[in-house]
Amino acid sequence: MIQDIQQYIHDEFQWFHRHPELSFKEVETTERIRQDLQKGGLRILNLPLETGIVAEVGTGEQPIVAIRCDIDALPINEEADVPYRSEHPGCMHACGHDFHTASVLGAAYLLKEREAEIQGTVRIIFQPGEEGPSGALKIVETGIIDDVDAIFGMHCTPLLDVGQMGILDGPAMAAVDAFRITFHGKGVHAAHPDKGIDPIVTAAAFVGAVQTVVSRNMDPFAATLVSVTHIEGGYNWNVIPDETFVEGTTRSMSKEGRQAIRNRIETLAASTAAAYEARAEVQWIPGPPALINDAHWGILARKVAEKQGFDKQPMAPSLGGEDFAFYYDKVPGYFVFVGTGHSYPNHNAKFKVNPAALYPASQYMAELACQAVAQIRQEGSSKE
Repeated sequence: MIQDIQQYIHDEFQWFHRHPELSFKEVETTERIRQDLQKGGLRILNLPLETGIVAEVGTGEQPIVAIRCDIDALPINEEADVPYRSEHPGCMHACGHDFHTASVLGAAYLLKEREAEIQGTVRIIFQPGEEGPSGALKIVETGIIDDVDAIFGMHCTPLLDVGQMGILDGPAMAAVDAFRITFHGKGVHAAHPDKGIDPIVTAAAFVGAVQTVVSRNMDPFAATLVSVTHIEGGYNWNVIPDETFVEGTTRSMSKEGRQAIRNRIETLAASTAAAYEARAEVQWIPGPPALINDAHWGILARKVAEKQGFDKQPMAPSLGGEDFAFYYDKVPGYFVFVGTGHSYPNHNAKFKVNPAALYPASQYMAELACQAVAQIRQEGSSKE
């Protein structure tokens, strides 16, 4: 058993921060977590995962509650002013997954200490590839979510101070999709555009037209977004190229809005290309669905936050994405936002968290899991 959990996870947080690994390459991270779980006496499940790991505490029987963290980092060269900066050039924990990992590790240790009182099972998921994206699907494919009754997760936020927690029922984060469109034309000398088909002009017309998807085709009260983020075409000053590439992202908060955006973008690409006698090749890359928190579990999330002394803060929905939403296709749950002190935003090279938030987050996740197991048992008994 770990004698001083608070100090241990603080040290492990620094280790994780110094040794970041990209999505689905978290080999060293996974092995470190495995060693940590073994030190804590946790049962480690034998699953077909190349990276990532899952452990259990409790009876091994129903009800089963899961808590999840993500373990991967980002391809960013760190500039944060911390003494435990990344030792891997070009790789950094710029989204706080090191904080998530250490906090949930602490929750696992706290749950182990309380194992005798858990009349059910808590499954602890250290998930790879959230930034991949869609590492959650790797976990889902193992089947360990199939018998879970509820699942809980968290994300650190530089928008809140240490001791504050953001809680939001319903749509909390957006569905995330990407599009890649190649406009095929006919290359020709720039002095004779009439002899070719210009894909740059075609792409430029599309970029202008696609701005109307949100402003003219979507409900103005719905949260939706279309952003073109990359355009590439041409290779010389006096040559009209054969093709031009355009890519970007869409965000939406409902299944209907998500499909409507896709339909409109595909139609605009095809019709704009036709108008310029070009051809559009569209590739759609679906990401996670919208993260919609279950209001039923929101009651417990708030109750535990109050019990643990957190200052509950209302959170506005975000058009950022989170692949935790894939778990909601299988099981209801709740996702909270833990304040880690104001800093540069997530995914910034100077992003950092205040380690003072680590242990309170561990305590919260452990208590939430225990209370959820007890509540499910109670609700089950009342139905009998």
